[in-house]
Amino acid sequence: MGRHKRVEVILWSIALPGFGQILNGHVVKGLLLIVLEFMVNLKSNLNLVIIASFKGEIQNAINLTDYHWLMFYPCIYMFGIWDAYREVSSELNPYSYLPFVTSAFVATVGLIYSSWRICGILWGPVWLPMLFCFIGLGIGFILKKWFLSLMKDPVEN
Repeated sequence: MGRHKRVEVILWSIALPGFGQILNGHVVKGLLLIVLEFMVNLKSNLNLVIIASFKGEIQNAINLTDYHWLMFYPCIYMFGIWDAYREVSSELNPYSYLPFVTSAFVATVGLIYSSWRICGILWGPVWLPMLFCFIGLGIGFILKKWFLSLMKDPVEN
């Protein structure tokens, strides 16, 4: 499929996990991701946490967060984006998943430490995982490039 379709699917997946799958014709998978997102969102108080974070009430956001539930969110979110993108991309290399996987993992680590002051700043359960998500994407793209270079230039023993 074309580049415009890939961008459309990624943007809808960023808006809500499952929308990209529905656009790709995988309605059951899309609805399952939407139900999972809503369940984790409700159980973790994510909308209240987002509102408090945007108001600058970081300690309140931390207090509102049910971390046991919210820790599922980065994986569901990044899987939804990856899966929708994978379905519309015909030219994927073997390591295209790495930026998504590392982003989910590193964002979860960011969530774990979101109640700590880092560099003197209390980031909270929205901003630190979001920052770590981008760091995870960068690490994933570097790993992908490195692994692909190893495939092209095998080391001789």
